[in-house]
Amino acid sequence: MNRIGFIGLGVMGAPMAANLLRKGYQVTIYNRTPGKAEELIELGADNAETPAAVARAAELVITMISNDDAIREVYYGQNGLLSELMPGSIIIDSSTISPSLAREIAGDTAARFADFLDAPVTGSKPAAENGTLVFMVGGDPAVMERSQEVLLAMGRKIIHMGPSGSGATAKLAHNTVVGINAAALIEGMTIAASGGIDAAAFLELVGSGGAASRFTEMKAPKLLERDFSVQFSLSLMLKDLRLSSVLSDNLKTPTPVLEAVKSVFQASESMGVGDLDLSALAYCYEQWIGKPITSHSNNETAAALALDGAGHTTQDDNQSDRRRSGRLKLHIPLVLSVYQWEQEGSFTGQPIDGILCDLSDSGLQISSASPLERDMFIHIQFPKDAGLPPVMGRIIRIETIDGAFRYGCLLAGLAPYQRLLLEDYINRQSKIE
Repeated sequence: MNRIGFIGLGVMGAPMAANLLRKGYQVTIYNRTPGKAEELIELGADNAETPAAVARAAELVITMISNDDAIREVYYGQNGLLSELMPGSIIIDSSTISPSLAREIAGDTAARFADFLDAPVTGSKPAAENGTLVFMVGGDPAVMERSQEVLLAMGRKIIHMGPSGSGATAKLAHNTVVGINAAALIEGMTIAASGGIDAAAFLELVGSGGAASRFTEMKAPKLLERDFSVQFSLSLMLKDLRLSSVLSDNLKTPTPVLEAVKSVFQASESMGVGDLDLSALAYCYEQWIGKPITSHSNNETAAALALDGAGHTTQDDNQSDRRRSGRLKLHIPLVLSVYQWEQEGSFTGQPIDGILCDLSDSGLQISSASPLERDMFIHIQFPKDAGLPPVMGRIIRIETIDGAFRYGCLLAGLAPYQRLLLEDYINRQSKIE
């Protein structure tokens, strides 16, 4: 089998497809969101316009997609994968989906005289890049055997879990353990931080004792560096925990720890950090205790920031002096919208272009060509690359400078984790400027 199709070029899918190309396979790719195929095309991939076109071009098709709804679109939608599936071909789904959907697809694939394996993976982005993923497979063992060479081009191990749906079930059970491990580690770090224990020393202890885990080994450096770049996002972990909760209900299996941990992930996602790595769960705990649980001595922002007992941020003397002696000159585009404004001539909800000019201890200074009013509440959205959740602010001061309106904006209800993110982003942008 040399002609491979690959659908889904996200954090995991793109490096998996790249490994197939490097191993000499002819790969036809498709992604629902444009713009993710260029690097793979440079490696030799052929780009298809639809999932159906992938099915026509390949003997074996791999899908790596985010959720059940997206899977249904790719398999059953207009120009979907199943519409042009060739008899004798194999589909391998490596997404994390519900076992019932995996069994449904297996039945519909068999009706077209083809084979299906649900084969999700364990191992996040680094394992996908290094080709060291572990596949847990549900389906016919003979079909798995026929697919072994392709799977081992992307991973180091294949484990047969049982009939169709078993791979999906195993993945949800596995990720339940991962989610619980994540919450356990960060909750322990929170206790240590509240008791004045250095984070690095505590993580060394965890790695050396009975609390050691693969999760700790992988995430301890990221936590110490406050590096929440995505290996596996918090929102995707929450999605898996929700699927696991539904599955356990269907199986009439009690899972009290799962439910508690799911609630913590839900609280974290509601704080706006869902697109960060799942270790950003730390932000939720930091808000609860009013202080960071880790700091990085080489990170100016993390080292300079502290949180007082009321959850407000303070800077060290050097940073405060810098702010007092000279305002930061910034030019960061924003999108603003009025949150609530009921007077005549209002434009509630209308997007307004703005510029972030300065950051103060209590808020932001923004400029806009649009006239706003004192005490008006505005919804502030930062550039996508900032990785910042939207924040709410109230206009407390108005100036006119060089024909443009400048507004002093008091940030309303800013959570500690948001202040940390905002400070870090502002410092990075000020260095660029």
